[in-house]
Amino acid sequence: MAEKTLRDAFYETLKDVYYAEKQSVRALKKSAKAAKAPELKEAFTTHAEESAGQVERLVQVFEILGKPARSKTCEAMQGLTAEMEEDLEDFGDTEAADDVLIGCAQAIEHYEIARYGLLKTWARKIGLTEAEQLLEQTLEEEKKTDALLTQIAESFSAPEGKGNEEEEAEEMPKEEAAAPKRASGAKKAKA
Repeated sequence: MAEKTLRDAFYETLKDVYYAEKQSVRALKKSAKAAKAPELKEAFTTHAEESAGQVERLVQVFEILGKPARSKTCEAMQGLTAEMEEDLEDFGDTEAADDVLIGCAQAIEHYEIARYGLLKTWARKIGLTEAEQLLEQTLEEEKKTDALLTQIAESFSAPEGKGNEEEEAEEMPKEEAAAPKRASGAKKAKA
């Protein structure tokens, strides 16, 4: 049996990401239908279209390798999409639904960011400059989507009667209630 190389690892990971990206397109379309906030629906719809383009970019990377575009089941993506399905069932009709959708979408984005970053690094190491550039383009899109989802999540106001720090502090032991204040003070000091 021939010794495995980094190029082999690149190809196997590429097949995994190809599967994951196709699943991501489906998950984004489902999330767009489920989202209540118009800006979140739009973000999911836009990124679903962008992700379809990312799938095409992956096909180009397969072509650069001289290999057919094939996918292999990505266990991580299956787990993330299964979790999303479960969360949609549990929270789909609640006021927390959009926040939960964002959490699920960001879990997927973070997985993709990690994989595209890895593939980009490996492409550079094995001299696939054109593939590296294609992967970098996708990586940047994934990072922008993650930042947009954070921005949307932060724009949502807390449900009425919730999110009052004083009420929450009364429910916590004094040491725990003081900890977040110290942490936020530390953040201000760093800024």
